[in-house]
Amino acid sequence: MDITVDTRPVRPDDGPLFCRLWDRLSPETIYRRFHAPLRRTPVDAARLVEVDHDLREALVAVVGGEVVGVARYDRSPDDPATADVAVVVEDGWQGFGVGRQLLGELTELAARRGVRSLTADVQADNDRVVGLVRRLLPGAVLTPDHGVYTVQSPLPGAPVPAAA
Repeated sequence: MDITVDTRPVRPDDGPLFCRLWDRLSPETIYRRFHAPLRRTPVDAARLVEVDHDLREALVAVVGGEVVGVARYDRSPDDPATADVAVVVEDGWQGFGVGRQLLGELTELAARRGVRSLTADVQADNDRVVGLVRRLLPGAVLTPDHGVYTVQSPLPGAPVPAAA
């Protein structure tokens, strides 16, 4: 496939694009992203597109004016140097590097903003995402817990704090 996938920060007017993306996700993709068989958008679309671009960030992959993937992080209120990260890619665009592109750009952005470690929950049998984590976050520790890996990883490219 020789189509350019553009990425950009999410915008408040992306709500309708998120709703259309949701309608194109298979039940399996929804389950893998949200760990539940949701039928409707999990939260109000406004919440998905309203980010402060610091503590909460989201990047979208856009093809032909449509959002085909989203990567986001939410920094911990207790420890803003740690962020939970999540990615979802439309079924027809899985396997073409969209998730890798989004996650790579998101981790670079997070590192520039002071995030030092990432967390995520990934279903243990989600081979594509487990492989993506292992490639992009080589220092990640995956701890199994009832069919789900809890991922904890230092953020590649994050500056190392000076020793006291």
